[in-house]
Amino acid sequence: MQKTYTYPEFAYRCSDEQRSGTVQRHPVVVIGAGPIGLTQALDCAAYGIPVVVLDDNNTVSIGSRAVCYAKRPLEIWDRLGVGERMVEKGVSWKVGKVFFKNDLAYSFDLLPEPAHKMPAMINLQQYYLEEYMVEACDASPLVDLRWKHKLLAIAQHDDHAVLTVQTPDGVFTMEATWVIAADGANSDTRKMLDGQFTGQFFQDRFLIADVVMKADFPTERWFWFDPPFYSRPGKPTSVLLHKQSDNVWRIDFQLGWDSDPDEEKKPENVIPRIQAMLGPEAEFELEWVSVYQFACRRIDSFRYGRVLFTGDAAHQVSPFGARGANTGVQDVDNLTWKLKLVLDGRAPEALIDSYHAERAYAADDNLKNSTRSTDFITPKSRGSLRYRDAVLELAKTEAFARPLVNSGRLSTPTPYLQSPLNTPDTDRFAGLMRPGTNCADAPVEVKGQRSWLLKHLGGSFVLLAFGDAAAESIEVNGVLTRVLHVGRDLHDTDGLVAQRYDAQPGTVYLIRPDQHVAARWRHFDAEQATNALRRCLAA
Repeated sequence: MQKTYTYPEFAYRCSDEQRSGTVQRHPVVVIGAGPIGLTQALDCAAYGIPVVVLDDNNTVSIGSRAVCYAKRPLEIWDRLGVGERMVEKGVSWKVGKVFFKNDLAYSFDLLPEPAHKMPAMINLQQYYLEEYMVEACDASPLVDLRWKHKLLAIAQHDDHAVLTVQTPDGVFTMEATWVIAADGANSDTRKMLDGQFTGQFFQDRFLIADVVMKADFPTERWFWFDPPFYSRPGKPTSVLLHKQSDNVWRIDFQLGWDSDPDEEKKPENVIPRIQAMLGPEAEFELEWVSVYQFACRRIDSFRYGRVLFTGDAAHQVSPFGARGANTGVQDVDNLTWKLKLVLDGRAPEALIDSYHAERAYAADDNLKNSTRSTDFITPKSRGSLRYRDAVLELAKTEAFARPLVNSGRLSTPTPYLQSPLNTPDTDRFAGLMRPGTNCADAPVEVKGQRSWLLKHLGGSFVLLAFGDAAAESIEVNGVLTRVLHVGRDLHDTDGLVAQRYDAQPGTVYLIRPDQHVAARWRHFDAEQATNALRRCLAA
């Protein structure tokens, strides 16, 4: 059925360690070469960590699957060298519209303020995303991608794990100081370790239809409740429309729990629904069809000894709000710099435990939002349906009702406001850049060239100093901070850096390697800064 994309087939290679029979220990082994595993590999390479990636397949994901990628993951991928390519290929958008029956009920703008490098959202088929990252991994001497390598068993020891791996050439054993499980919601790694993955399954089904067509719909997210072109008598319905690359449009139809997935996927049942939506004159072709049931679950601990869980292996959300892959990428961003410091002996293993503290907190926030979206979209009682309809009707004319419309609150980063790595404010600040928050981007000028603030943050600890701040580099356990002066090293020509960071002359921020605020002060004090850095290292 696929017409716009040809799936690559990656070559299997027998590794030197398998061929020689010598067991080798690797600093990091990643299980799974999906979007999160590949992001993890690129991030390890960015920090100078050699990484092996095992995947039991030898191509990219079949079907468009995840398609919506938010601003923060795009910023992370940009740091890893693949973000611009994704944005160039993808369809950028920031406006969403919600319809109730025949009428527009509500619209929203995901990025109302200007001057950010990355768009609010792009739509891009997952296979393109993975293809670009595979190419970047292949270009890195630190990434060893091993296709047709299936993990059969894992045994843990105090300082490493032993992996039993099956390949076309037989079974062999390898070791890893750390294992990162990025093998999806049905993670075999999690099952091997008896990880508890609990939460809620929703008794509803949706049909995904990727349709190739030339249409004059704007590049916006359109969501219909009880649309006139699609109904199930006596039951609530919803339809979602997104534009992707190559004139492929994603359409989601709510089916209901009593539907037969095999029947619903048949072209003779899918095509009439799409024809009714687009009109009798519309010409289109089916690209990919799937039926999904959704759940909101997470693992009880993101760390099981030497194994760290990330992405869908750690948490699973419903698709409403684009929180799956987007939050998985932020897992990676949180984890890798901590691994690097622990592997280098610069921080204790307690720093790894902060990965669970911060990302489980974020996962719970995403699960809460995803569950609320799902409850609004798929009401399970007469009272819930009346509430949904009343909110949608009021939203047409009453501003107070519009924030109550929940067609999938789009993914935004969860700040780690309660993180043990934060140093609480002692000075008065306004704005959003509280400790635990990811840094806002803004245009800057460096050596006469237009640039972006985030390009100059990340990868190491940074003291971001404004004006006449007398900031100087500090050191803890061999970890040094860089000092970046706004006004000397880079110039805030539009004044947006100072505005977004509520900066005055003398203000200093301590920024983590993952571009999160660790601490901030109105005036630099070396002892305070050293204590904040020590806290960031869990020292």
